Amino acid sequence: MSTTQRSIGHRVVVVGGGYTGMLAAIRLAHRTRRADVRITLVNPSPRFVERLRLHQTAAGQRLAEHRIPDLLAGTGVTFVQGTATALDPERRVVVLDEGAARLDYDTLVYALGSTTDVSRVPGADLHAFTLDGPRSAGLTARLRQVAADGGTVAVCGGGLTAVEAATEIAETHPGAQVTLISRGEPAAMMGAKARAHMHRALDRLGVTVRTGAGVAKVLPDGVELDDGEVVAVDACLWTTGVKVPPLAADAGIAVDERGLILVDATLRSISHPEIHAIGDAAAVHMPWGLIHGTCQSGLPTAQYTADTIARLVRGKPVKPFRFGYFHQPVSLGRRDAVIQFTHADDTPGRWYLTGRLAVAYKEMISSSPLTTYRLSKRMNVTTIVSKGGRATRTREMR
Repeated sequence: MSTTQRSIGHRVVVVGGGYTGMLAAIRLAHRTRRADVRITLVNPSPRFVERLRLHQTAAGQRLAEHRIPDLLAGTGVTFVQGTATALDPERRVVVLDEGAARLDYDTLVYALGSTTDVSRVPGADLHAFTLDGPRSAGLTARLRQVAADGGTVAVCGGGLTAVEAATEIAETHPGAQVTLISRGEPAAMMGAKARAHMHRALDRLGVTVRTGAGVAKVLPDGVELDDGEVVAVDACLWTTGVKVPPLAADAGIAVDERGLILVDATLRSISHPEIHAIGDAAAVHMPWGLIHGTCQSGLPTAQYTADTIARLVRGKPVKPFRFGYFHQPVSLGRRDAVIQFTHADDTPGRWYLTGRLAVAYKEMISSSPLTTYRLSKRMNVTTIVSKGGRATRTREMR
């Protein structure tokens, strides 16, 4: 590091103010409070989005407003509102808003998360709503109108988000006929007993489940299935498939076929080690395979990366990242839930939780990031429930 660089401190830029970027910035500020480190967090909006609760907002429920500057208050982290539109990893520069501003960095934390992919199925980008991004606008009002008219809502997808959205909509808008459309079994990653409880909840709420054929096309007033059948619907919510911004790939940073940054065992880019990728922006491998993007895995990558940067700034060695899954929490409306406890590789274990205890457990999980941010301003709070056990102790550097 040059004399000039030392005089202005070690510059860390965190791109992305979601769950992972927020924790990385706050925890790193605490870990480097006695070091000459300057941290800047960049995000297009000053509003912090609780993605774990997006299915609630889709059903028209109002949530508490959280502002990024308020969450960062007292940390010393500088917030810059802007959209990262380009990276120059050779000059170590982040370009904001098509060149309106530039941020120099010594270390970059890349935390640009994924969004729902509406490009793979014709018509989804034109006629389907999503829980995130521009296609979420107007969903709440549309659902209210459909419910008032006794119309039909199609929730397309078989993942946990689809199940949460379908049950939330059905409970909040009992006048609507909700149909969950999935090629395979919904929530197939859960154990049989947990899925049985989920299906009982779907039946109780009047949700129709259609499996065996995926959606081939989204129409203005329906969805066309793979087998050619057209299902008439008044509103379509798309929850399947994700994509990441092309920013890293466009900058020449090594990425996989989906655009995720390829990282080593310390979550540093294999092509540009001054770049640390976290959450669902990174292709993180464990012995059983690739970690999929969830808050459960994302927060540990943020915690680990903040600690890693703090150690590197001080010239200390770092150990490889280790992580194991612990649970699959699913809300089934506001009065029911199911929690499937898992093995480290996210396969279902023997134990599961349902009913009021599961509702309380799920609410604790959904609220935990904000609690973690507040506590992380003054202490080191762990977000890692499991490090994966014996299988990850011998993990080789990738």
